[in-house]
Amino acid sequence: MKTVRLARSTSTDPDFRILVNQLDADLRDRNGAMMDIYDQHNLIEKIDTVVIAYVDNQPAGCGCFKWYDAEAVEVKRMFVHPDARGNGISKMVLTELETWARSLGYKYTVLETGEKQVEALSLYPKAGYVPIPKYGPYVDLPDSICFRKAL
Repeated sequence: MKTVRLARSTSTDPDFRILVNQLDADLRDRNGAMMDIYDQHNLIEKIDTVVIAYVDNQPAGCGCFKWYDAEAVEVKRMFVHPDARGNGISKMVLTELETWARSLGYKYTVLETGEKQVEALSLYPKAGYVPIPKYGPYVDLPDSICFRKAL
């Protein structure tokens, strides 16, 4: 396996922006026109809790979280470049996000993914996430699947 380095950053980081653009293209390839509905929920405002994974000093994966409520953060924008998949990078990024959220005093994480994100649907249950009822903007979206984990 290649050397993976994790870095904490913000949503203004150019490497994060590159990865998010790749994520959006990947989601559009998988989900087609349905992304017209989802795109409005994937806007990245100013977020100070971003993790970027580098493989051989190249940005290869990312994730972030934002405030959800007094006890929870919402994990967003999880992505690993296709060339870097299968190396445990998503698990490393997720673990770092959870560690960071816990250090800030949060007790839970929540997240949403889609039926066609098969990698995510494999990762989250293995990482201790349990399905929950759809929340917030995802309640009426048919392909959404929501999860929660106690930190």
